[in-house]
Amino acid sequence: MLDTNLKTQLKGYLERLVRPVEITAFTGEDAKSRELMQLLEQIREQSDKITIKHGEIAGARIPSFALNAPGEDIHLTFAGLPLGHEFTSLVLALLQVGGYPPKVEQALIDQIRNLKGNFRFETYYSLSCQNCPDVVQALNLMAVLNPGIEHVAIDGALFQEEVSERQVMSVPSIFLNGEVFGSGRMGAEEILAKIDTGAGARAVEAINEQAPFDVLIVGGGPAGAAAAVYAARKGIRTGIVAERFGGQVLDTMSIENLISVPHTEGPKLARALEEHVRQYDAEIINGQQAVKLEQISAGFKVTLASGASLTGTSVILSTGARWRKMNVPGEQDYINKGVAFCPHCDGPLFKGKKIAVIGGGNSGVEAAIDLAGLVSHVTLIEYDKVLRADDVLQRKLKSLPNVTILTSAKTTEVTGDGKRVTGLVYEDRVSGEVHKVALEGIFVQIGLVPNTEWLKDTLSLNERGEIITDIYGSTSVPGVFAAGDCTIAPYKQIVIAMGEGSRASLAAFDYLIRLPAEEKAA
Repeated sequence: MLDTNLKTQLKGYLERLVRPVEITAFTGEDAKSRELMQLLEQIREQSDKITIKHGEIAGARIPSFALNAPGEDIHLTFAGLPLGHEFTSLVLALLQVGGYPPKVEQALIDQIRNLKGNFRFETYYSLSCQNCPDVVQALNLMAVLNPGIEHVAIDGALFQEEVSERQVMSVPSIFLNGEVFGSGRMGAEEILAKIDTGAGARAVEAINEQAPFDVLIVGGGPAGAAAAVYAARKGIRTGIVAERFGGQVLDTMSIENLISVPHTEGPKLARALEEHVRQYDAEIINGQQAVKLEQISAGFKVTLASGASLTGTSVILSTGARWRKMNVPGEQDYINKGVAFCPHCDGPLFKGKKIAVIGGGNSGVEAAIDLAGLVSHVTLIEYDKVLRADDVLQRKLKSLPNVTILTSAKTTEVTGDGKRVTGLVYEDRVSGEVHKVALEGIFVQIGLVPNTEWLKDTLSLNERGEIITDIYGSTSVPGVFAAGDCTIAPYKQIVIAMGEGSRASLAAFDYLIRLPAEEKAA
């Protein structure tokens, strides 16, 4: 189950346990139960502070296990085998249950501990989902810190009947006290904002109290992180506000072209970016969406969706991009009900089912190849008359027996029964004929759209909504710079975004030092 190298690493981590950890296993005679017991025994062997006992299986998910510590009141359970991306969640849970202090701000710990009420969270994840660990780890931490909070992390692929009954069609999916709470990546701050009624007002108050920044960066992806590092190293007051730190990188499964880093994963890189920024004197404001940029006497004001606002003498826009939608009838109605955008995250939920992939570029063909190994049949639909993916990918795709490729096909509608997707309608662009395809899932892979709608009346954008910049990253508004996927820069790559963020930051610093003294003091 665990190789020698992993056991050695685990042993090193578990040496940090401060108090004993009790594992209560709920298992049967099935193969997965035997695998779980093998995993738990291997974990127990790495620390004399860990013990295992068997619990009453009546009413329990099989297989599952709970973590607790003597004298503590912790309600934290894993249903299934938390391997893959969730193995880190298991290790962190063991450490936190074992008394090792979490690496989060004290204010967040206090907010969790002071929360009143009873909250039973259930999170459905897949082992291949790179977004799920953030949710699982956040709720595990909350369960460790507050006895009124219970969390059960459930492998959706293992509990397929349950997933079907609760109509879980994307991960992570979160239920609170039996009702749908949310889906997609969330951190502890975002979860608390939804259940702690005073959290939003307190966050707005804290943001409004921020002093003006010399450089205010909007967006926390590779471009924004690089800009923050370069600005903070200049010794100027630097702030970075982001809807989610890491941006689109968080949705990237495998990264193999970041120079000097042969291989990494998106969430891992996002954590490294944030850790690097935090090494400097830069203020990070997470979980906030910018909605307005305006000039003021002292520079610029950025208003946030929460109602709070921040000011800066200069601004760097690095808002990135998001998945492009088809914008056809039915699509919006069935997002997370069969319409998905992340094959790595949600693919396991469609095991044995018929699905479609929209898009014949590299991302679409790669998604179809990956999904073909899980589902019963893949229909790939491409608007153009030919696929645009690399030849090596096309050859692999065409070799798969359970894939149908449709070119010159325009998707015109997503159909469903009100609860989930049942099919799609497409038009043959050559013959004009309209066809219906019965299926249970649709993965949209047609590129990205820049997050710039809120800027259209503020500065110059091109016809695709990208911010127009010059060779320094300057926009049409003096003092406002932009970098990364939200700009006209070609080749939307992580390494290019990092370089652009660095360049924009240096340009912003140059702009600041050339300002007349009276403007700096304004």
